[in-house]
Amino acid sequence: MLQDKDRIFTNLYGFESFSLDAAKKRGDWDKTKDLIFKGKEWIIEEMKASGLRGRGGAGFPTGMKWSFMPKENTGKPHYLVINADESEPGTCKDREIMRHDPHKLIEGALIASFAMGAHHAYIYIRGEFYDEASNLYKAILEAREAGLLGKNAAGSGWDFDITLHRGGGAYICGEETALLESLEGKKGQPRNKPPFPAMAGLYSCPTTINNVETIAVVPTILRRGGSWFAGFGGDEKNTGTKLFCISGHVEQPCVVEEEMGITLKELLEKHAGGVRGGWDNLKAVIPGGSSTPMLPKAICDTQIMDFDNLRSAGSGLGTAGVIVMDKSTDVIYAIARLSHFYMHESCGQCTPCREGTGWLWRVMTRMVKGDATIEEIDMLWDVSKEIEGHTICAHGDASAWPIQGLIRHFRPEMEARIIEYRKQAAA
Repeated sequence: MLQDKDRIFTNLYGFESFSLDAAKKRGDWDKTKDLIFKGKEWIIEEMKASGLRGRGGAGFPTGMKWSFMPKENTGKPHYLVINADESEPGTCKDREIMRHDPHKLIEGALIASFAMGAHHAYIYIRGEFYDEASNLYKAILEAREAGLLGKNAAGSGWDFDITLHRGGGAYICGEETALLESLEGKKGQPRNKPPFPAMAGLYSCPTTINNVETIAVVPTILRRGGSWFAGFGGDEKNTGTKLFCISGHVEQPCVVEEEMGITLKELLEKHAGGVRGGWDNLKAVIPGGSSTPMLPKAICDTQIMDFDNLRSAGSGLGTAGVIVMDKSTDVIYAIARLSHFYMHESCGQCTPCREGTGWLWRVMTRMVKGDATIEEIDMLWDVSKEIEGHTICAHGDASAWPIQGLIRHFRPEMEARIIEYRKQAAA
């Protein structure tokens, strides 16, 4: 269990002000220019040594991602784009950072941008996040007035500024290339890759897109050392601390910073007061936001919360949005509700997703009633597999995985409902 002295986000619950003065008292903006003076290569190597993997869901190694940016001067500006379009159901971690600890994000943006040769960063924030955008904008103004942004930012010799851009509230704009399209003023639809953003991103210039949490932890990692961060976690591929959002049928829903590799049971019982009605009342958990397949209690008993262990269990850590469902839950209805969400949020660019998400939802509404056949469960599985991996972005995967998790672990419940419906219809 993580000790308080090792927590990166010390104002996660907003007990103190988000202002610059309060942030400095918590250790932010402490000798930032000294970190920058150590050079781009030192920063990137420390990030690689830390083992930090992207906190937006994909889990790609951060230091490696930064190193993809062109080293030579191509004549084009470089950009850092921070993905703050937190629209995944069950995920609410980045909003706490922006609302209560925005200066960590701003300082991290400066350091990361310097390491990648970027003089400007864009923060693309979910349009519905009014308070978060307001606090973040105030923090940016404070940083500018204090000389931490702008010409010779923080006395580092590096010119740097940030633009805060409020999105229109489309889930698909959380996908990095759809975000770039929206930022350029176009319809938010994913781009084909290659070219990858590191070569041709925002305005066809070299661009790196990182999640809010990924950038916000950078200054602390560099101050304490990559090896310090790498000392947390279950193994060398799953290091550091992580923000977990715990919601659903627990006694105390919360967002908490914990060590990567904690067991699911310990996470829920130590921080969320345990499952409502006790651990034995647990039915299933969606471990990483709504797009990750659910896991039944039998797996949850011993499940380790990190990227690789959850993948081995047939799910994923994703954004670490832990959605807990007790035995009162109709899991078939819950997944049908998610199917409606993914149908509604499809951008319509790819046929498998545009047509398939609607088909999945229509079949799932019949599965909720039991007005289906046993054979249609297999058909549902087959169609989800035809959608998965056959679209430009991962939205198709996100629509398929919840249904696959349901069929994988709760097929007997689906079959029993169909049989019961037939009995009632015949009576």
